[in-house]
Amino acid sequence: MSDWKIIIADRLDHSGLEILAKSAQVDDRAGISSEELVSLIGDYDALIVRGQTRVNAEVFSAANKLKVVGRAGVGVDNIDLAAANQKNVTVVNSPQATTQAVAEHVIALLFSLARSIPAADGSMKSGLWQKKQLIGVEVRDKVLGIIGMGNIGSAVARLAKALGLRVIGFDPYLDNAEIESRGAMPVIPAELYTRADFISIHVPLSLETRGMIDGKVFSSMKREVRLISTARGGIIDETALLAALESGQVAGAALDVFVQEPPGMSALVSHPKVVATPHIGAQTFEAQARAAIDIANEVLAALAGKPLRWKIV
Repeated sequence: MSDWKIIIADRLDHSGLEILAKSAQVDDRAGISSEELVSLIGDYDALIVRGQTRVNAEVFSAANKLKVVGRAGVGVDNIDLAAANQKNVTVVNSPQATTQAVAEHVIALLFSLARSIPAADGSMKSGLWQKKQLIGVEVRDKVLGIIGMGNIGSAVARLAKALGLRVIGFDPYLDNAEIESRGAMPVIPAELYTRADFISIHVPLSLETRGMIDGKVFSSMKREVRLISTARGGIIDETALLAALESGQVAGAALDVFVQEPPGMSALVSHPKVVATPHIGAQTFEAQARAAIDIANEVLAALAGKPLRWKIV
């Protein structure tokens, strides 16, 4: 065993912990506070997080030995990449581990919107029989617009086409041929908004994407569009979405992510046209095991100076 010391700040599946323990000293401190992390990080060669722990400039400033930060999952918006780069700390993630889980959750949310499944369940459990009030729409031959044709967007496209949806997609980083190879007909954003019956968002949260789905965009969408977001809170302007739901421009929204998490019983969460889930897109036993295994191997590779599959900085 090496002398490497690795601290785990968020819950990691046992399969990943077992891999790490064979090669390093592992300190499982899942749920550690920000203050504790800052006080302890100076002793560690590696840090592994999920989405809860904020690895900010203060953490990096105190990290005298830190060589690598691993994010068990896709998004790295909870890690200050500029601070990592300044301290010459490598950042890696596990972008493929949760693809299937999130894609399946998107389809579940799509059907929940199309057939009002949460509302139907709630009405039954309230002793009601509301058949006439719960008329849905079929998804076959409807148009699904996918914003972001990366791993998850592509997986959603494959599942959607199998259900008979017509899939169109936009991704500023991919050419038309690549988007087609990933299962969608390439379109510009304006065409996607005007044609799509359902829209699913699969872009990271960044300066460019924060608030990109705003009031102007909602007004350009097809009337009674249904919106799904399993990406990151903040990409959709929540105030604008609430207004679009109230006006009927948006027939329904299924949200797994929010600007503030947990959001509490906000006007959006409690809205009758909203299906809300608590950021569980990646929450399957299989996905969590894959993420833990992938990030454990990637962090150990970084410590050993080996080639990396998923280096961010």
